[in-house]
Amino acid sequence: MAHHKAIYPGSFDPPTLGHLDVLTRARRLFDEIVLAVGRNPDKGGPFIPIETRLSLLQDLVDEIVAEDPSLAKVTVAAYEGLTVDFARAQQASAILRGIRNTTDLQSECQLAITNRQVADIETVFVVPGEAFAYTSSSLIRQIAELGGDPQRLRTMLPVNVIEIISARQKKDA
Repeated sequence: MAHHKAIYPGSFDPPTLGHLDVLTRARRLFDEIVLAVGRNPDKGGPFIPIETRLSLLQDLVDEIVAEDPSLAKVTVAAYEGLTVDFARAQQASAILRGIRNTTDLQSECQLAITNRQVADIETVFVVPGEAFAYTSSSLIRQIAELGGDPQRLRTMLPVNVIEIISARQKKDA
């Protein structure tokens, strides 16, 4: 019987409830998922250091897996370079991506077709719940960096992420 392993790549900077919703939904589709934390060169330097994100994501993943251990195993790993190279190294059969809207769909389809041509790997799209249709790490970063109240983001962020953002804002003040 085939083992269906996916990588769920992203910068997860910061991790959002939308990311976790996609992961939770995808656990029903695969046997194993690697939440792959990479660097997006388009986003500049990290908002939350990679070591902190890895630890934070591991805690969040542990909570999700504990809710239903019968679903897909999830591991958290950092990677550098091309996502398709990491997927091959992990022997993944698919790349998992969340799609929030038609703007995401357009860019993600282009990337999925390229990944299939270049690396012969399929991309599986999962649509998050409607509550997360407009949750964006980039927008959250901007709000936090400009001094917005992280408590106002509690419908978009896990509590421990809000705590990290609050601590960073106090340190930067």
